[in-house]
Amino acid sequence: MPTLTRAARSCLNYLGKIESSLVTVILSVMTVTVFMQVFFRYVVKASLPFSEELARYLMVWAVFIGASMGARQGAHIGVEAIANLFPKSLKKFSIILSGSLSVLFCIVITWLGFQVVSFIMQTGQKSPSMEIPMFYAYLAVPVGCMLMGIRFIEATVYRYRDLQNEEEGQ
Repeated sequence: MPTLTRAARSCLNYLGKIESSLVTVILSVMTVTVFMQVFFRYVVKASLPFSEELARYLMVWAVFIGASMGARQGAHIGVEAIANLFPKSLKKFSIILSGSLSVLFCIVITWLGFQVVSFIMQTGQKSPSMEIPMFYAYLAVPVGCMLMGIRFIEATVYRYRDLQNEEEGQ
């Protein structure tokens, strides 16, 4: 199993910084939006028409980008559950199998997600209160799954390498 080159590691680290920054900004904007909605509803006695919709779309983006960050750290329990079903002698195989199944899932969801986004773009559907094109909200699914697929590949390479180093050290 090949290891990641220095350039690939550098790109993945840069991608990680972008993911972290995006999630931080998204969650910050979402928090401010919800706070403003509460303030306007209970203090000013007039609600903001866009706040709930914006908060919902921001949450979807944060979840899918956050799922990518979780895949990088091996936080998705399904990956470990598959790998732990196999005996120790088949550990390398189980790492590759679980990583491959995870990447395959991400590829399928990314492909289907882009089809849905393409359809939404063709229909010209807009959100009810903000009146932005709805494909921006739906785009979170394929983008997040594409990032997750990249992160599953990265995690699989690292887990395989760590197991190989562990075996060589024995």
